[in-house]
Amino acid sequence: MIIVMKADVSSDSDEIRRIIDLAASFPGVSTELHEIQGSTRSLTEIYLLGSTGVIPTAPFEEFAGVERVVRVTEKYRSIGRHGSGIEAVGFEYNGVHFSQETFHLFPGLCAVDTRENVEAMFRALQEHGIETARAGAYKPRTSPYDFQGRGAECLPSVFELAGKYGIKIVSMEVTHESHIDEIQSALVSTGHPTGVMLQIGTRNAQNFELLKAVGQQTDLPVLFKRGMGITLSESLNACEYVASGGNRRIVFCLRGMKTNLGDPHRNFVDFGLVPAVRRLTRLPVCIDPSHSVGSRAVAPDGLLDVFHVTAQGIIAGANIVLVDFHPNPEEALCDGPQALLVSELAGFIEDARITRRAYEARVERATPAAP
Repeated sequence: MIIVMKADVSSDSDEIRRIIDLAASFPGVSTELHEIQGSTRSLTEIYLLGSTGVIPTAPFEEFAGVERVVRVTEKYRSIGRHGSGIEAVGFEYNGVHFSQETFHLFPGLCAVDTRENVEAMFRALQEHGIETARAGAYKPRTSPYDFQGRGAECLPSVFELAGKYGIKIVSMEVTHESHIDEIQSALVSTGHPTGVMLQIGTRNAQNFELLKAVGQQTDLPVLFKRGMGITLSESLNACEYVASGGNRRIVFCLRGMKTNLGDPHRNFVDFGLVPAVRRLTRLPVCIDPSHSVGSRAVAPDGLLDVFHVTAQGIIAGANIVLVDFHPNPEEALCDGPQALLVSELAGFIEDARITRRAYEARVERATPAAP
């Protein structure tokens, strides 16, 4: 059971203490208090854990500060919508708001190689008004002989350049708990010129100890990529590991599935699940067209497959696009063949905006006019 408080009720109020005391009077029931900060409003929620099926809702609904009492109807206790009972308010980080109503592009380097390429990429993003980017320092690879990323040594320069060019958030994959400490230390040593969204890659989608670690720290939000060969339910339950640790600032990313049905793309594109994830959870939904398509193939109409696949996700309501760009793809040490050119950035941005406007027009048409 989840008790959602009204916006003006603070987490340390007497009324919340009385509600917790009332919950404790039922045998075998414990409580957890959670605060969710959005851009325009925050929510305080009280979770009742244990045998709550027989607990009546009426005594809790009588409190003046209670907005609603929701019985948990799905297994995604922390991230689920539970019918229409829970509002998806999203979260704000480093001045950027994320929710199921917002839209952001995260173009950038799949893997950091040289300072010059990082600077060229960030400069191009600033010129086009983009404040969010991707830049990988740690790269798990299929072969142990492939480039594994620059690691902690590149973090200070990446963060300093992000600050120089107005990049507010860098999405960066972590593969080990120690990477979280390295990122946080580098942010401190450079004076927090930017923010970092910790990225859980598809290979670590069920690395439960890593999921617990990113969930137990609440300074940095988390972008979770669906596992390449597991079900959607298994991936959403993995997000529950993060949320149950205390970190509710989570973005769910669809990045294509590893199946024998993917050809001619690198992976089977699963962006048709965007509305399903939005319906089942409160999480903003991201798409990764670069790792879904895996090439720079061009369709007969002159548009790259990456552009078309991106549009498929956006037209279905995706809130974030994580996409590979590189100033010199032929020099890239990781995923160069799929990276878009910096000269294609303006066209990609405009194509994404056209598609987003089309999605918003679809939503407006489907929403009944107010009487």
